[in-house]
Amino acid sequence: MPSEQSVSCQKRRSHLFIAATVTAFLLCTLLLACDIARRKSDAELGLNAQQASGRRIYDAECDRCHEPYSTRGKKGPGLKGVFQHKYLSLSGLPANDDRVSDIIRLGRNEMPGFRQKLSQQNMQDLLNYLHTL
Repeated sequence: MPSEQSVSCQKRRSHLFIAATVTAFLLCTLLLACDIARRKSDAELGLNAQQASGRRIYDAECDRCHEPYSTRGKKGPGLKGVFQHKYLSLSGLPANDDRVSDIIRLGRNEMPGFRQKLSQQNMQDLLNYLHTL
């Protein structure tokens, strides 16, 4: 039969294990949540009407594969600062409206083309939004 001291030691170890497990879980949760921020409104981002329209198009068509405010991507590359570099990260093509429009319209690798879905005005609105990233 175990002594009271042995039972007390086992309880203490059990409590320490539970506390360590909970602490590790909370730490992991906090670290994962650091990359998630509250979505800012169009006004908070300072978007004009055309950029806000482009953002809605982005949300509907692009967001499932591309992160707008991160360089980390989902299926495709993150688009933060896409026009702030001389060349596009994956293709090495020039980072300008013509090349980005071509990629959006025609697609590339696993990305489908959107020429049948986006009007000329939609494309211009989307490009204007991408310039804000």
